[in-house]
Amino acid sequence: MTDHASSMCWLDGQFVSPAEASISVFDHGLLYGDGVFEGIRFYGRRVFRLSEHLARLQRSAAAILLQLPYSIETLAQVIEHFAKHYPEPSGYVRVVVTRGEGALGIDPRSCAHGSMFVIADRLALISEERRRQGARLITAATRRLPADGLDPRIKSLNYLNHILARIEANNVGADEAVLLNAQGHVTEGTTDNIFVVRDGRLLTPPVTDGALEGITREVILELAAELGIAHAECTLNLYDLYTADECLLSGTGAELIPVAEIDGRRMRRCPGPITDALQTAYTRCVESTI
Repeated sequence: MTDHASSMCWLDGQFVSPAEASISVFDHGLLYGDGVFEGIRFYGRRVFRLSEHLARLQRSAAAILLQLPYSIETLAQVIEHFAKHYPEPSGYVRVVVTRGEGALGIDPRSCAHGSMFVIADRLALISEERRRQGARLITAATRRLPADGLDPRIKSLNYLNHILARIEANNVGADEAVLLNAQGHVTEGTTDNIFVVRDGRLLTPPVTDGALEGITREVILELAAELGIAHAECTLNLYDLYTADECLLSGTGAELIPVAEIDGRRMRRCPGPITDALQTAYTRCVESTI
């Protein structure tokens, strides 16, 4: 059983015990994945990039015509409260907004108002040992949903294709899976963005190829600019992953993870000098918020 002893919860205007928190079985977020979410970290009781996360939540909700049931100001206060009162000084916050309770059937007009809950807990996507050694990746047979079907900038509650890709990784003992789009171009991992380093340049797939518009991804690009590291968003293929000098994953949950191997091909360096420089700069960036 998963240990949630240190977790905290706020549900539709009330701080409640996670064990007592409940939503209706007729909630369309549960029935149809109709909703949006954000994952946010806090360090030393200070929330990291809160305004950027909340702005993205607003954009995701607007894109699916979902009215946030509480104001952004209220939500920010709840998250700050968790950061200050969580049993540990650092942790992870998940914000979920659903379409709310409605009739059976996908028509959202039956949902009178949305539901919102926030939970604070621990999150580690990879063990510290694997992080030090570097993650082992595979390419998933499951493809990323096309951008003309579901825009990757929407952080919706429906992660089924990513879950199927992660199952593929689990089945072969890998740490993560890389999803390709319908054209065979690299998009992202199941819960993280992907970067490669080639000839001293940091490269990452563009949103138009199916990559999430990640907050941590943006931080990495900002840090690369500050460090004078040449960088670009460009279409990548498996060849670019297999022949890279370095590779790393980034995300709010993942933070920064060096990659050691992709489909049995070892990276030339893990972690390499650019990954090390970015990790050091990222740690300083986080510490500057404390």
